Amino acid sequence: MQKVRPKKALGQHFLTDLSIARRIASTLDEYRGVPVIEVGPGMGVLTRFLLDDGHALKVAEIDTESIGYLKAEFPQLAAEGGIVEGDFLRMDLDSLVPGDGPFCVIGNYPYNISSQIFFHVLDYKDRVVCCSGMLQREVAERLAAAPGTKSRGILSVLLQAWYNVEYLFTVSESVFNPPPKVKSGVIKMVRNDVRELGCDERLFKTVVKTSFGQRRKTIRNSVRSLLPPGTSAPESPLMNMRPEQLSVSQFIELTNLITTLRNSAQ
Repeated sequence: MQKVRPKKALGQHFLTDLSIARRIASTLDEYRGVPVIEVGPGMGVLTRFLLDDGHALKVAEIDTESIGYLKAEFPQLAAEGGIVEGDFLRMDLDSLVPGDGPFCVIGNYPYNISSQIFFHVLDYKDRVVCCSGMLQREVAERLAAAPGTKSRGILSVLLQAWYNVEYLFTVSESVFNPPPKVKSGVIKMVRNDVRELGCDERLFKTVVKTSFGQRRKTIRNSVRSLLPPGTSAPESPLMNMRPEQLSVSQFIELTNLITTLRNSAQ
C-alpha cells in the first residue's frame, strides 16, 4: 500500500527508525494489561510494537489518509473499533476508555500541539497512570525541568504536581521523514501518590500561569493582580523569588498565602 504523505499543517514527521520506536513502546512495558491510547499513529510504526506487546490499544488520528492506511495495515484493530478518527484535543478520553479504571497515553506527538496534548492529558490525571512519548526536545526538557532551571515553565509545575516526569533520551533529526529542524526528546510521566494538593487547585493553576506570565519579575510583582485591592504582598521569602525557582510545594504554599489574604479581605 502507498505510504502516507507527511503533512506540514499537521506537524507530521514520521519516525523511520524501528529501534527507537521499540524503545518508546517499551516505556509502557510495566503497564501491560492497562488500556493504551496512542496519539497520532501516522503509519503505525509505534502501533505495531504496542500491539505486539499485547496492549489493549486505541489509536486517535485526525488525518484521513493515515486512517485509511492504518485500517489496511491493522485490520484486526480496525474491526475492534480501535482506530478512532478525530482531533485528540477534542476527544472525551473517558468515553474512549469506558469505565473508571486506569489507562496510558503514548505517541510520537505532533510538535505544533504537543503542549496542548499534555494539558488535555492533565484533565484526566485521575485515570492516566502513565504518559510517555516523543516531542520536540525543547518542550520535553521543559516538562521535566527542575526548580532553578531556565527551561522550567507552566507545564513543568502543573504536570510535576501530579506526575513524576523523566527525560529519557534524545532523538536525532535524521531518523524522520521529513527530517524536522530540531532534535526530539522522549519523556515518561508516571502518576504520583498525590490526590489533593492541599490548596485551592483552581487558584493554584492561576498562580502558576500568572507567575510565569511575567517570569522576569519577582513573585511579589507578578502576583500583585491576584491580591485584594490595597493589600500588600505577604511577608514570605517566596516573594523575592522568580517563578522558575519555585518547587511545586512552594507554589502550593504561595497559593495558600494568597487564599488567606483574600479570605481576610472579605
